[in-house]
Amino acid sequence: MHARGAGADPTGMRSAADRGCPPVDRSRTRTLLLPVLAALAAAAAAPGAHGSQIVARNAEDVRLHVDGAGRAVVEYVVEGRPRVVVASDAIDALPPASGRPQVRFTLDYSGRSAQSRRRLLGAFANGCRRYDGPALVWLVAACNAPDGSYWALQRWQRLQPMRGIDPWLPRHRAVELHLSHWSGPLPLLEVSPNWTYGGAWQALFGRLTYRGAPVHRPAHLPRGRGNPYIRYFYIDTYNSAYGPGWKRDAAKATHVPNGAFCYSFVPQQPPPGYPTRQFRGPGHGERHRVTVMGPGVTPIVQWEGRGLGPFNPAVDELFNTVFDRFLSGDPVCTRER
Repeated sequence: MHARGAGADPTGMRSAADRGCPPVDRSRTRTLLLPVLAALAAAAAAPGAHGSQIVARNAEDVRLHVDGAGRAVVEYVVEGRPRVVVASDAIDALPPASGRPQVRFTLDYSGRSAQSRRRLLGAFANGCRRYDGPALVWLVAACNAPDGSYWALQRWQRLQPMRGIDPWLPRHRAVELHLSHWSGPLPLLEVSPNWTYGGAWQALFGRLTYRGAPVHRPAHLPRGRGNPYIRYFYIDTYNSAYGPGWKRDAAKATHVPNGAFCYSFVPQQPPPGYPTRQFRGPGHGERHRVTVMGPGVTPIVQWEGRGLGPFNPAVDELFNTVFDRFLSGDPVCTRER
């Protein structure tokens, strides 16, 4: 059996199996289990997420300044060289049904010289106030802006190889610096474990919503990575057959129109272009986590929970009630129930 999922692999490498169809975080995540499941097979939520926009890679000495006019200045150092970027013109996110381009920051990197940086920072009225918003995974800096909105910077090593393979290209090791700007609630990431294929395999399923609406690409737009509405669920496994610590197992795009995903931890062949094509896995571990960028310029959110034990049909039926609520009629995930 092979896991099924939808959407392009954001690394640009997909296997035949896929073509079939940090700190504790208290952001908007939810483990979808009835209370009785907690003692049986709970995937405990970490009371805890392209949303946030990438402004730099491998940045050090990061500082965040914001004003009351919807602008932020990010100071950072890359390879010993000071840099400054000014971000503006974006907050929150648009729903897929809006028919409009998704919101994105206007980024200005013109402050490259020491003189231009001093001039820019000297003219910027920094109104960064003590952050009192929701806790965020991998947080670097955050501010309350004078207008009541929030800004945040998060670090994420996003483009890791799949199937638990160690990084071998520079982009696999790159640590991205993500900037977000939002007001109101965060995106809600809901995840549940389950067993699939008659209890043979452990699995995960879930969905991403924002202000009550599923997050996905508009149905009339292509699946390609250039689509600004597309979001990926990055699935990691801890202390698994891949080795100790956290390893990347897969990345799945949000489905149209439910904003959901499903994934079974089964033996799979790494995609073409990987150092090995030998089947690996199953990759289920002691713990699992799912990380996703919120829509628009909302923050990264994340779910984390325990792996399941031996198959329990009664508990799996409870998982299935949630599965049906999220994925009923989803042609990609029918066999993953």
